[in-house]
Amino acid sequence: MLFDVALSPAEIALLSKRDLTRTTCIVFDVLRATSSMITALASGAAEIYPVRTIEEAHELKEELRHAILGGERNGERIDGFDVGNSPFEYTELRGAKIITTTTNGTLALRACENAQRILVGAILNLGALVEELRWDEPERVLLVCAGTFDEFALEDAYAAGMLLADFPDSELTDAARAALAVARFYPEPIDALRAARNGRALTQNGRAAEVQWCAQVSRYNIIGQMDGAVIRPLP
Repeated sequence: MLFDVALSPAEIALLSKRDLTRTTCIVFDVLRATSSMITALASGAAEIYPVRTIEEAHELKEELRHAILGGERNGERIDGFDVGNSPFEYTELRGAKIITTTTNGTLALRACENAQRILVGAILNLGALVEELRWDEPERVLLVCAGTFDEFALEDAYAAGMLLADFPDSELTDAARAALAVARFYPEPIDALRAARNGRALTQNGRAAEVQWCAQVSRYNIIGQMDGAVIRPLP
């Protein structure tokens, strides 16, 4: 396997121009979009619809009348939405269809639409991702770090590096080696998440428990896969 990493939103914006037809993409938005998605799926949510804009979310809600609207802008729940972007809001949505839009995470997922496979990644399901890659053995893997607004996000690169550490014999691009170095710098996931800009902001806003939740390694043995702009749990 050849591993590459998209480390910033600027790189993600160019993914539509890349040939990803033989690439498995794993999208990380650890604080908090993909962590909330994995929590939702592990709690029994049926489907997640990641959309780019608030307007798209409302339009899709017209078609899926019983769906839950979830997401954030600037870290806060969107006005009129049912839930925000805290993983704790996604633990009681068994059977639900969730329409979600976030500042970075849903954009990163949709940017990968031309890939051979698109998986939802988090520290929460890291072990399941490793097992899936070992079983599937894709030719190329692109770890997509959603970032924060237009900037690099430490926690996403850290999660990507943690995954890479389980594939010591694989070929790595320089970007992948950089992510691996980030993971090696922090002895524990909570250290990296607390050091990250997003982790500090959440802690200052009284959401330290959310940071701790997202730092749990392999809490869930579940993977979300996006097909046709819909995320469902792998059987």
